[in-house]
Amino acid sequence: MAGQEGGLGRSRATDAGTPTWAQELLDHLRPTGRDVRRIVAWLAETLQGTASLQDHTGTLVAGTRMPLDECLVADILAGRIASAASGDEDGHLRLVRIEEPNQTFAGVLAVARQDPFDRRASDILTHTVQVLELLLRARETTAAGRRLKRATSDLRLAILQLLMVEDTVSARRVAAGLWPGLLDTETACVYVLEGDAAQRDRLVEECLGVTGDRALVVRCPAMDEHVIIVTTADAVGEALRSLVDRNPGTLLGGSSPQSLARTATAYGQAVSALAVARVQPDKAAVYAERNHPERLMDPAALREWTARLLRPLDTLPHHTRAELLVTTRLGLEFTAVSAAKVLGVSRNTVRARMERVESLLRTDFTDLTVRATVHLALSTQVSLADGQDGQDGQEGHGGTPQARARLGDLLAGPALGTWARELLGRLDGDARDLRRTLRSWIAAGGNAERAAQTLAVHAQTVREHVRSAEPVLERRLIASGSDLYEVVLAHLATGELEHPVLLRDDPGHPDASVHG
Repeated sequence: MAGQEGGLGRSRATDAGTPTWAQELLDHLRPTGRDVRRIVAWLAETLQGTASLQDHTGTLVAGTRMPLDECLVADILAGRIASAASGDEDGHLRLVRIEEPNQTFAGVLAVARQDPFDRRASDILTHTVQVLELLLRARETTAAGRRLKRATSDLRLAILQLLMVEDTVSARRVAAGLWPGLLDTETACVYVLEGDAAQRDRLVEECLGVTGDRALVVRCPAMDEHVIIVTTADAVGEALRSLVDRNPGTLLGGSSPQSLARTATAYGQAVSALAVARVQPDKAAVYAERNHPERLMDPAALREWTARLLRPLDTLPHHTRAELLVTTRLGLEFTAVSAAKVLGVSRNTVRARMERVESLLRTDFTDLTVRATVHLALSTQVSLADGQDGQDGQEGHGGTPQARARLGDLLAGPALGTWARELLGRLDGDARDLRRTLRSWIAAGGNAERAAQTLAVHAQTVREHVRSAEPVLERRLIASGSDLYEVVLAHLATGELEHPVLLRDDPGHPDASVHG
């Protein structure tokens, strides 16, 4: 009796409650089961037939393609009829309109089975249509969200690229639409968050969460492990530090405040600070202002030398000149490939622009001493544009300077000499003679193999020595950039490397030969 009562109870529950097929259909709405193809396959199995779903173009979305009356399909797609049915001794067919999310187009769900469509089969088909339309709308909403997120990410990158090429007016105009007031300032800081490349999307979302509308958060186009944050709010730095605390294995490097036009400089500082962050307990560091070599040179002589060195570019149209200068500065600061990704152009374009500058300056960028001195001139040119008086800023555009400064004159100042000897002297305490290795490596253009031949050691030894010099000098050397060029200028100032030849074959320029 107990067994009979139990069986009767289950029967009544089934009759009064939800049918088994409805429960199965509802299961397809769970987050782990939302798959249109699986639903169409379930429908075919449940009705013991064949099912197919095609979109308004006739493309099969799910199920098994079957021959359909083209006129009926056209009528359903056009909205003239919502459904159609046919049947004979060979089987029975139902066609039902499926509304697509944008309401402009529709699809067709077709189900064929041997038995007629009774009440149960019709109910299953009707509810399945509702579920399919619901999932299609959800899928479109999700896809639209992804498209919006991708478009917003692309817009952030575009703004960063404009800042990198010093086009602050356009950057502000683009940012104002989505982030009003974000760039309504003259100065900003750049932070670089480094973490696992596979986790970068999650880190970006966390950055957006802790910074809100107070920062420009960008996936670095050059380094998969980096997230770039440009901000004018002081509180953002602390928020990013808390993010590092919550994510073991991440590093944070920050720049000193810079004008928006010097975003590329600030980015270089933030990347440089990452080297210090690696050895900090909290894995975060802000770029420490230090005595850069250009600040220890005679300002008037440096401006005159810069204007004279870059004068061959003054014959170019203004926009062409600006494009070449920005590209070359980024190409020297990073690499041609990385600069191309930052600028949003091809690496061949970056190389072509740098080769044109190389040709105009009649010099050789494969020489590290040349790269360091041209980088010095370009950095000085940016500083002049940032706020020097009008007369200083015009010297590179046809003025008649009073002096003819040589690179040697710039490097011969007592303050610079003291700085250079102190900097390189830090290497003297290492028994491996890191100083000699570093000097040979720079002379070989940063090529470990060529330096190894000169030193009669293995190339790996050269690389290890250069890496060992980095924490001692507190500068990144393996990667091209400002840190390396400072060390190159220190070698030039102490006379450990020969001065480069600039504006070769121009007898009127003081640096046209080594002997000036």
